[in-house]
Amino acid sequence: MKKKYRNPIGVKNYTGLLLIMPFIAGFMLFTAYPFISSFLLGLTDYNGIRTADFIGFDNYRRMFTDSGFLNAAGVTLKYTAILVPLKLIFSLIIALVLNMQIKGMGVYRTVFYIPSILGSNLAVVIMWQFLFTSDGLANQLLDMVGLAPVSWYGDTSAAMGIIILLRLWEFGSTMIIFLNALRDIPREYYEAAKVDGCGKIRGFFAITLPLLKNVIFLNLVLQVIAAMQEFNAPYMITGGGPLKSTYTLGMLIYDEMFSYHDMGYANAVSWVMFVLIALIVGIMTKLTGRGRADL
Repeated sequence: MKKKYRNPIGVKNYTGLLLIMPFIAGFMLFTAYPFISSFLLGLTDYNGIRTADFIGFDNYRRMFTDSGFLNAAGVTLKYTAILVPLKLIFSLIIALVLNMQIKGMGVYRTVFYIPSILGSNLAVVIMWQFLFTSDGLANQLLDMVGLAPVSWYGDTSAAMGIIILLRLWEFGSTMIIFLNALRDIPREYYEAAKVDGCGKIRGFFAITLPLLKNVIFLNLVLQVIAAMQEFNAPYMITGGGPLKSTYTLGMLIYDEMFSYHDMGYANAVSWVMFVLIALIVGIMTKLTGRGRADL
């Protein structure tokens, strides 16, 4: 009788664990440890030099009376509420156009995605700043149509508009997700609807939107998370001004950490922002009826 081969003791049981050890080590070192350390630092009074003093939840209680935090939270929520719907609508419209069967469409898709590749790098920021100076291209265009020039950096609403326009210009990633979803919709649905006398507009609301609901929710969540963590655009373009009308929670965390060296408070604010994002996403999930079965 042929003798069965037996694995050495432990090899069969621990091979899988050994294979995922690099991931576990990376997760513990670069995700779990900073995550836990940030929460613990939020319970201390620490400036990065002297020994941290444990003060419990004083940093969190301080936020309710801190006008800087309340203002930054309000600006962040306002920015998110304006930008995200506009970006989703604009990205979906462009995706619908790019989904048409037109010669050379691949070139157009590449061109429309370029702004997302450039992002908010220094060259783009400098260009954006010059566009909205007092004698910049934006005011020149307004003058051509007979409208008065706008003080883009002196008016609170206009300054917020500059940041929103920059992020709206970087719609490529959202557009690509919509475009891939549109290309997955079978053409037979539209052909059958056309036979029944359904026009393009009705077909959009009766076929396209219902089939895109999961993708719309995905883009909604991704864009809300990104908008709530906004830092680069207002920091480099407006500096948070005027009158801190573009001063976001991300900028507050940066200033508390690196300008005022109040690392305990900065970490506490970052945790509040994390909870706020999770709460908003949870509310959206509940309101839209999304759950694990829908993903």
